[in-house]
Amino acid sequence: MNYIGSFIKNYRGDMSLREFADKCGISHTHLDSIEKGFDPRTGKPVRVTVDTLKKIASAMNMSVNDLLIQSGDVKLEELNFDNAELVSPIKESIKIPVLGKIPAGMPFEAIEDQYTIDFEEIPYSWLKGGNQFFALKLDGDSMEPEYHNNDIVIFKKTNTCKSGQDCCIKINGYDATFKRVKRQENGIMIIPLNENNSTGFTATFYTNEDIINKPIEIIGVVKQIRRNI
Repeated sequence: MNYIGSFIKNYRGDMSLREFADKCGISHTHLDSIEKGFDPRTGKPVRVTVDTLKKIASAMNMSVNDLLIQSGDVKLEELNFDNAELVSPIKESIKIPVLGKIPAGMPFEAIEDQYTIDFEEIPYSWLKGGNQFFALKLDGDSMEPEYHNNDIVIFKKTNTCKSGQDCCIKINGYDATFKRVKRQENGIMIIPLNENNSTGFTATFYTNEDIINKPIEIIGVVKQIRRNI
């Protein structure tokens, strides 16, 4: 059964074959062959390249992996790929939780369950080496002008950082805060970029003892900012 061809045909609905082919950036004759599952000129099974799958998936606003899955449990042996490197569905992106807040003292799994307000997609390649990510929707002006209220900031989960990095930090058992961290030999300075911020938070130094006893905990460093303009 030509799973992917039937899925594409159903997806485009009233859109003509030529219109959808133009949207994908492929020829309408090749798209017709993909939908039929064979080349009408030769009667042989159609050859679908990875690049073609990417173009079709992009036109549908989805990843190649989602295209293969949503088309109805596509079996790779039923498709003939010119690129022999493709041996399993490709994951191009993954969704991570956007959190409204991060209360202290809660396991991260529980925080994600209770405080997720949305999801953002990140490249699947970011997960290499076991890296994990989360996102925060900023509320406030303490990190202006580099970061704005309602920005979505994506963090790499980590319990350490380099001096000068912008971090999500748990301080003294309160909700997490987002500030710049400057490391010193005997402690760290946590700094708002906007000294006139509405919360009144000022640059604060914590000794190495404070870090242990209060405690002060790094939980993520900035990877990317996403902003609606």
